[in-house]
Amino acid sequence: MSSERLRLFVAADPPPDLLEALDESIAPLRSRPELASARWTVPANQHVTLKFLGWVEAGTVEPIVNSLATVASSHEPATITLTGLGAFPSERRARVLWAGLEDPAGLLAALASDLDASLGSLGFEPETRAFTPHLTLARFRPPAPVAGVPSEVPGVAEPSFEVDRLHLYRSHLHPKGARYEILRSLELTGSGR
Repeated sequence: MSSERLRLFVAADPPPDLLEALDESIAPLRSRPELASARWTVPANQHVTLKFLGWVEAGTVEPIVNSLATVASSHEPATITLTGLGAFPSERRARVLWAGLEDPAGLLAALASDLDASLGSLGFEPETRAFTPHLTLARFRPPAPVAGVPSEVPGVAEPSFEVDRLHLYRSHLHPKGARYEILRSLELTGSGR
């Protein structure tokens, strides 16, 4: 008998009203010819991914949650601000179009680093790429040039939000796209410092 496997990641979430405002502000980009091959991310699926775990055995969820609780208790909430647009790996051959996030307190990078360290003891490989806090707006296959896309995000009246918790998400993969389910939410308390 095989154990159930879950596809998991850890993220922080901007508020839904900010994601809707961002979606409205980038709506004109959807009609640009150079972005015709884009698969746009719906606001409900936009998160600040801090650690992708991949496929894991269901029995590993509780130890993962314990690690997340340790990390969450080591950090206090902080204010994050939506900044401009960018692309991975480059504007000439973009695979991802993203909205950047300014994090003056360094919370998101610290969370990503601490998650790498804490979850490493459970066998999860550390991320090798530098952490860049962002919201994925669109994906391209094959890569597309996005150099003509404006770098600013106009029309978002309240671009700042507070990150005050971590979420352990499960991805449910479907032909029409993924659906995400929060398995656990852990408040950032700073009490474990």
